Amino acid sequence: MDHYDSQQTNDYMQPEEDWDRDLLLDPAWEKQQRKTFTAWCNSHLRKAGTQIENIEEDFRDGLKLMLLLEVISGERLAKPERGKMRVHKISNVNKALDFIASKGVKLVSIGAEEIVDGNVKMTLGMIWTIILRFAIQDISVEETSAKEGLLLWCQRKTAPYKNVNIQNFHISWKDGLGFCALIHRHRPELIDYGKLRKDDPLTNLNTAFDVAEKYLDIPKMLDAEDIVGTARPDEKAIMTYVSSFYHAFSGAQKAETAANRICKVLAVNQENEQLMEDYEKLASDLLEWIRRTVPWLENRTPENTMQAMQQKLEDFRDYRRLHKPPKVQEKCQLEINFNTLQTKLRLSNRPAFMPSEGKMVSDINNAWGGLEQAEKGYEEWQLNEIRRLERLDHLAEKFRQKASIHEAWTDGKEAMLQQKDYEIATLSEIKALLKKHEAFESDLAAHQDRVEQIAAIAQELNELDYYNSPSVNARCQKICDQWDNLGALTQKRREALERTEKLLETIDQLYLEYAKRAAPFNNWMEGAMEDLQDTFIVHTIEEIQGLTTAHEQFKATLPDADKERQAILGIHNEVTKIVQTYHVNMAGTNPYTTITPQEINGKWDHVRQLVPRRDQALMEEHTRQQQNERLRKQFAAQANVIGPWIQTKMEEIGRISIEMHGTLEDQLSHLRQYEKSIVNYKPKIDQLEGDHQQIQEALIFDNKHTNYTMEHIRVGWEQLLTTIARTINEVENQILTRDAKGISQEQMNEFRASFNHFDRKKTGMMDTDDFRACLISMGYNMGEAEFARIMSIVDPNRIGVVTFQAFIDFMSRETADTDTADQVMASFKILAGDKNYITSDELRRELPPDQAEYCIARMAPYTGPDAVPGALDYMSFSTALYGESDL
Repeated sequence: MDHYDSQQTNDYMQPEEDWDRDLLLDPAWEKQQRKTFTAWCNSHLRKAGTQIENIEEDFRDGLKLMLLLEVISGERLAKPERGKMRVHKISNVNKALDFIASKGVKLVSIGAEEIVDGNVKMTLGMIWTIILRFAIQDISVEETSAKEGLLLWCQRKTAPYKNVNIQNFHISWKDGLGFCALIHRHRPELIDYGKLRKDDPLTNLNTAFDVAEKYLDIPKMLDAEDIVGTARPDEKAIMTYVSSFYHAFSGAQKAETAANRICKVLAVNQENEQLMEDYEKLASDLLEWIRRTVPWLENRTPENTMQAMQQKLEDFRDYRRLHKPPKVQEKCQLEINFNTLQTKLRLSNRPAFMPSEGKMVSDINNAWGGLEQAEKGYEEWQLNEIRRLERLDHLAEKFRQKASIHEAWTDGKEAMLQQKDYEIATLSEIKALLKKHEAFESDLAAHQDRVEQIAAIAQELNELDYYNSPSVNARCQKICDQWDNLGALTQKRREALERTEKLLETIDQLYLEYAKRAAPFNNWMEGAMEDLQDTFIVHTIEEIQGLTTAHEQFKATLPDADKERQAILGIHNEVTKIVQTYHVNMAGTNPYTTITPQEINGKWDHVRQLVPRRDQALMEEHTRQQQNERLRKQFAAQANVIGPWIQTKMEEIGRISIEMHGTLEDQLSHLRQYEKSIVNYKPKIDQLEGDHQQIQEALIFDNKHTNYTMEHIRVGWEQLLTTIARTINEVENQILTRDAKGISQEQMNEFRASFNHFDRKKTGMMDTDDFRACLISMGYNMGEAEFARIMSIVDPNRIGVVTFQAFIDFMSRETADTDTADQVMASFKILAGDKNYITSDELRRELPPDQAEYCIARMAPYTGPDAVPGALDYMSFSTALYGESDL
């Protein structure tokens, strides 16, 4: 325990001494203190295996009081007096009070006589002093200690809980919620705090006290009824109870340490006593074992056989391996235990241990020395005896081992050397067999030394008159005879392998040569067969002539190819001759190729059959191409005439359409004559179609004799017919326009001259820029909007060109606009009279019904100042009658 300053202790203790020691305690408080202090003392005394029933009686002899102080302090007090006299009791109590005073606690008016006399007031005061010093004084929380520290700890732990406000150690705990909050804060699984009610203190207190006793090892120090039934519970009892909770939660480690310290002291005492008993028993057992073992080790009676000596040696080995090591360990452990025991006794101020007579460590060491001396002589004697018999057994065993190893190695070797596996092996397998045989020869040479060792050992056994020499000699002779036979078989097999290898190498070279020549020849034949059977498609006489020339060149190579075929077959025949002459058993076919002589002959015969077939096919194709060439020339002769004729006619029609020779009627007559001559040319087109059909049926796709195809002729002919018809129609429309607009022939010629002049590309149409230039030359002064309006009239489809017909329509319309305006006004005035409008009824009255409804539907209402319901506008009237204009 730490030393505390006496003044600090007195200052702390002073507030607790304000009770009137000359007056009796409050009965209720005394009852609470008795119960609480008794339970608190028993919670510590039970660690020493005892307890008290009556606090003022059970401490009178001082023994349990001293025991209590030893338990709670972890220190040893002076040895108590065991007498029953008053003086002994006073002495014990004084020892306890002196110990309390040694811890810095000032005991006021508490004497040993009062405790011995059973003074309740003094006894409770002494116990309270002990509780303060050992259970409360050491509490420290946030720089506060003792009572204030314990109170602050309670406030901190219960702060989060509803209905808990710890301000003291009396009435703040009456409702039991404070105790429950402390338990729930540290062990929430033990109490369901949410189900507790402040108005049920008995249930709360009993719950807390029962849980603390059952799960926290805190004895029940108070009854719930005592607390609830008291206006102000005893502060010391509550503090004592609460301090148990503090130590249970935050002082568990200290309690465990103190318990461990006590257990350690007891364990040391028990261990010392056990060590003493163990030493005595081990010493007795060890000395008895030595006494029985020494006579056995001193027995030197020799054995007649090696087996018997080996059994003796085995027994001695068992002794050294099985019996003695545990005893060595026991002796060592005995000395360790003795030294440990003496050290522990010395450290605990106990007298040294003195073993029984004859069992001292020195006595045991002396006996052990005698044992080892006997053991050493026994071992030397056994070794000498064994060496005497060991030599012969060793040589015999060595002979057996080497002979067994050699026989195991030679097992099957003669059969292996006599195999004729090389007769059906390939060249690669022969080479592998040779490598394997070379390895065997190396192995055979390596075993020569072992055979010599076996013979030497057999000789030495004979010289030493080994009892089983006849058996050794017979086995040795068998090994030597077998060895000589292995050497002869090895040489014979090598010769056979080398001879076979040479034959197979020759065959292999022939196979390789055969494969090198057979592969390209086979590829040539396959290519030839493919070419001879390949279908060909030609379109000209030149192409078929080229194929015929190539075929003739191929036929010229056949004699050389036949010579190569015979040479390849000759190689194969040479292999067959070697196999038959030297009786070589061929294991398989040519490893370098899968092409057999039969395949070569078969393909060669096939090539010879295909050549005449190819001749016939080429001849037939040549005849067909000659006929195709005749058809090409026949078609070209006509196409080369008709094509230029069509082009000429197209140009002539174009010239007629833009020239100004004669009247429009003359141009129309001339064009109709052209049309008739064109139609009369149709039979020649039909004849050309017939020739074209023959070409198509002959699958002729090109014709070098003409650039004209039937498609070109057809398109040209159709364009010619279309152009003459369109040109005739344009002239007819020009005549209609001229007659309808009253245009003279001179005006038509003028229009044509202007149009032809600005038709710079001579296509019969003016593009936008040419038309603009034409209008400007004719005196039109217009902006972009005006030109756009005019273009919408002459090019309503917005194709970007102006035809001659559109040009004539526009020009004739421009000259006739003034007359049209006068006609519209006159018509309107007839119907309207003096008004600026006409009505729908007037239109229906003057015009046929369908025409009247047509105009009404297209006319807008008149909105002038003199308008009446149903009035119609002049402008919309003009549009309905004459169309859109600039009237």
